[in-house]
Amino acid sequence: MSSGFQGSRLFRWLDERFGAGRLIEWAGHKTVPVHRGTVFYYMGGVCLFLFIVQVLSGILLLMYYRVGPDSSFESVHYITTKVDFGWLIRSVHSWAANLLVFFIFIHMFSVYFMKSFRKPRELTWVSGFVLLCLAMAFGFSGYLLPWNELAFFATKVGTDIIGELPLLGEWMLKIVRGGEDVTGATLSRFFGLHVAILPGFTVVFLGIHLLFVQVQGMSHEGEAGSKAMPFFPNFLLRDLALWLVILNVLAILAVFFPWELGKKADALASAPEGIKPEWYFLFTYQTLKLIPGKVMAVPGELLGIVLFNLAGLLWFLVPFWDAGIPEGKRDRAINYLGLFVVMFIIAMTIWGKFS
Repeated sequence: MSSGFQGSRLFRWLDERFGAGRLIEWAGHKTVPVHRGTVFYYMGGVCLFLFIVQVLSGILLLMYYRVGPDSSFESVHYITTKVDFGWLIRSVHSWAANLLVFFIFIHMFSVYFMKSFRKPRELTWVSGFVLLCLAMAFGFSGYLLPWNELAFFATKVGTDIIGELPLLGEWMLKIVRGGEDVTGATLSRFFGLHVAILPGFTVVFLGIHLLFVQVQGMSHEGEAGSKAMPFFPNFLLRDLALWLVILNVLAILAVFFPWELGKKADALASAPEGIKPEWYFLFTYQTLKLIPGKVMAVPGELLGIVLFNLAGLLWFLVPFWDAGIPEGKRDRAINYLGLFVVMFIIAMTIWGKFS
């Protein structure tokens, strides 16, 4: 930042009230390790950028969207066909949602394999895992909002899984749906979840996550003679340049592969063939399909749901049980487990897509 600005009345005003001088001094001394894995440090910034795109495009869509069984589909159709660049904004919003989940997965696994979840960054991992769950919940809740045929029946199948949970399953299903079936009450609840509840939780956990990252810095186990670059302006400018690249990718996807609307949902119609969840749920969907109907008198779907929940809990607690592994076997065990999880997710996703 130029010395001219730092000597201006505006800067002095900001410095007196918000400590702008200390902030600039902190940014000037902050560094980022330079090594073969440095490229993965940019993934968090990409996720942040895509979330910003989601918020801005979502606000624009909200200006015309009308929630309700008799208005949701019609309002999305109006946005797509009548509103200037409405089709583009909707496609950007949809593509950004998918890219956001994709890059959060990339970010999570890069953190995992770089062992950046270890002390003192346990809570950074925990908050990041919560953000992944929130992003997937955003995708699931937003999927129903156009109230089209595919979204209606996919939501019905997806929420049916909740009913399989032991003890509280049926009660939770009624809470989520607002009744026995997917109806206008479900649409209203998903809308409230999508535009109010989830954004509120996301802002809180995103703030916590960013605070942890800034206070603790970038994790690197350290190599002899390893270099570092200044965060400001070197790393920040590279981060912004990558944001521009992602913005261009979004524009290309939105223009050449616009998001289709399909037919309006009809609760009385039969479900179309090939109903499947979004790609980031395919690995769970395909795994549940492979489990037999009964496993030692236990319903197969229930067993699969319980196992997935236990696996998710173990992944959530990685920093804590990792610390209990003997030092000599620690890295190897973590690497093998991570490789298995990545290969399992990829294999089940591809299988689910083409099965």
